[in-house]
Amino acid sequence: MNISWLSRYIKRRSILTVVFACMVIGLLAISTHSMAQELAEVQELTGETGPGAGVVYDLPNLEQGQTLYVYAQGTSGNLDPIVFLSDGDADQSAIRSEFVAEVEQAVAAGRDPLEVIPEFADRNFLEWDDDSGRGLDAMFQFMIPADGAYKLAITSSPSAQTFGNFRLLLGLDSPEVLTGQAEPSGSTIAVINQDESRFNLAVEEITGTFTEEKRSTFFTLHEVEDGDTLYVTVETTSGDLAPTLTLVNYAGKPLRTGNFSGQQSDASLEYTFEDGGQNFILRLDACCNEGPKTAGDYRLLVGINAPEVLTGQATPTNQTVFEGPIEVKIGMKMEQISNVDQKAENFGAVVDFRMEWTDPALAFNPDDCQCLFQSFRIAEFDKYMADKGLTQWPAATLFNQQGRRDSQNQVVVVQSTGETSYVERFTATLQAPDFDFRQFPFDKQKFFIRLKSVFPEEFYVYSDLEGYSGLGEQLGEEEWIITDFGTSVDTHDGSSRFSFGFEAERHLTFYIFRIFVPVLAIIIVSWFTFFLKDYGKRVDVASANLLLFIAFNFTISGDLPRLGYLTLMDTILISTFVVTALVIVFNVYLKRMETSGRESFALRIDKYMIWIYPLAYVAAFVFVTFFFT
Repeated sequence: MNISWLSRYIKRRSILTVVFACMVIGLLAISTHSMAQELAEVQELTGETGPGAGVVYDLPNLEQGQTLYVYAQGTSGNLDPIVFLSDGDADQSAIRSEFVAEVEQAVAAGRDPLEVIPEFADRNFLEWDDDSGRGLDAMFQFMIPADGAYKLAITSSPSAQTFGNFRLLLGLDSPEVLTGQAEPSGSTIAVINQDESRFNLAVEEITGTFTEEKRSTFFTLHEVEDGDTLYVTVETTSGDLAPTLTLVNYAGKPLRTGNFSGQQSDASLEYTFEDGGQNFILRLDACCNEGPKTAGDYRLLVGINAPEVLTGQATPTNQTVFEGPIEVKIGMKMEQISNVDQKAENFGAVVDFRMEWTDPALAFNPDDCQCLFQSFRIAEFDKYMADKGLTQWPAATLFNQQGRRDSQNQVVVVQSTGETSYVERFTATLQAPDFDFRQFPFDKQKFFIRLKSVFPEEFYVYSDLEGYSGLGEQLGEEEWIITDFGTSVDTHDGSSRFSFGFEAERHLTFYIFRIFVPVLAIIIVSWFTFFLKDYGKRVDVASANLLLFIAFNFTISGDLPRLGYLTLMDTILISTFVVTALVIVFNVYLKRMETSGRESFALRIDKYMIWIYPLAYVAAFVFVTFFFT
C-alpha cells in the first residue's frame, strides 16, 4: 500500500512539473516577441512618381548589423515601382544621367536596353529590386554593412511608361514588412530629400496669341505638395498686349495676381502652397475688358520650385506644370445615308464614331485585374470614373443634330496607361444648312457631320484620327453620287469642333429623261406647229404647252424648300413660260391679221418666226447656263 501511494505521488509531481515548465516557456516566448516588437521600427511613406521623375529619401541613422526591409507598391495609375539603395554620399541625379546615357549607347549599339537595367543597377547600387513583390510590387532586404547615412530612391520602372501614387513601407529588423502588411510603429527611418526628388521640380513654356475675339485663357495645375512654390512670368512678344495673371483656387478665390492694372507688357507672380492640393488655376487675360483692348503674341514661362523662371531663362523640363489640354483624336465612318430631305434641308446617316485620348487619371494598376485593358458600357464607365473621383471626360455633342440620336453601341476601352478609346455606332438626322440649289439639278451639295466638345479648348483639343475616317461600301442612296470627303478641325465659341464632310452630285438620269427630254419634245412639237397655217390651232397648242410647263414647275418645286432665289431649273422653265407666252401672243396677233384681211403680211412675218422661235430658245438656254455656271 505504501509503495502504491508513493508511486501515485511521484506521478502527480511529474505532471505538475511538466505543466509548470510549459507555462514558463510560454511566458518567455511572449516576452521575447513583445521585446522584438518594441525593437522593430516600421515607417510608411506615400508619394507620386512617373517617367523622368523620382523621389529620393535620406536614411540618416542606420547601424551596422541592422536589416533594412523595403516594400513598394503602386496605389494609383499604372505605376510599376522600382527601388534603389545607395550610400549616403551618392549623387542620384548624376547616377540617373549616367543611366540614360548608357541606355542610349546600348540602343545605338543594337543591344537590348532591358539588359542594361540590371547590369547598371548591380554596379551602382547596394541593393535594388523591380518585381519581387506581389505582381508589380518591389521589395528587398539588406543588412547594413556599416554605421552611417544611406539613400533610397523610388521611381517608375524604366522598362515601361508608368506613373501614379505609391506606398513605401520601410522596416528595420521587421521582416513582416515584406508581406506589405506591417503596421507603422511611429518611427522615422527616412526623410525626403527635396534637392534630389525630381518630381517636385518642373518648368513649362507656352506660347499663344490674344485677339479682339479671344481675350483670355486658363491653365489647370497638376496637384501640388505642401511647401511647393509656383513661379510665373509672361511677356509680350508682338503687338501691344498687356497681359495680366491671376492664380485662383478650386473655389475661384484669387490667391495672387500679376500686372493687375494692365500697365505693363509683362507680368509675373510667385506663390507658395502651404497646404498643397489640386485644381488650382492660372488665368491669363489680355487687358482690358473696359477701355482700349490690347492684343498680340505672348510667351508664358511657369515652374514649380524653379525660381529661375522669374528671370525668363529657365529651361523646360520633361515634367509639366499644367494638366492639359488633352488631345482627343476623332474619326468617323459614314456607313449609310438613310435619306436626304431637300425640302427640310437635312439628311439621315448611320455613322461609326471613334475617339482616342490619353488621360493619366484613368490609368489603373494591371495587378488589380491582371489585365492590360478594361472595357465598359457607358453606364459602367461613368461608375468607373466616379470610383476614381473624376467628373469629366471628352464628352461631345453633334452640333448639327436634329431630333434624337439612336446609339446602337457605346463602348469605352481603357488601357492601364490611361490610353482610352470610345466607340459608338449611331443613327441621326443632321441639319444641312450648307445646301445651295442655285445650279439644281446640276448642283454639287456639301454635307457635314459636326461634333463639338462640351468643354473649352483649355481641357480638350480635337485632332484627326488618321486612317480611320471614310465612307462605307454600300451607302444606300440612289439619287446622289459621293464624289469626295474630308475632315477638318476648327474652334467654335471657344470649344474644339470636328467636322466630317462629303460632297455629292445628283444622278442626272431622272432629270434628263423625266424633265429635259419631255420639255425638249414639247418645244420641238411647238416648233412644228409653225408649219401650220391655221393660227387658231397654234394658239391652242401653245396654250396647252404653257400648262405643261407650269405642271413641270410644280413637280420640281415640290422637292425643294421655298427658296429665296431661283435655281437653274426654275430659270429654264421660266424661260419656256416667257417664250411660250410670247408665241401665244404672236399667234393671236397673226390670227387678227388674217381676219382683218392682211394675210399676206402675216405670212411674211411668220416666215421669219419659224427660225426665230428655236433660236430664241437656244439663246435663252445659253444665257441661263452661262449665268449659273
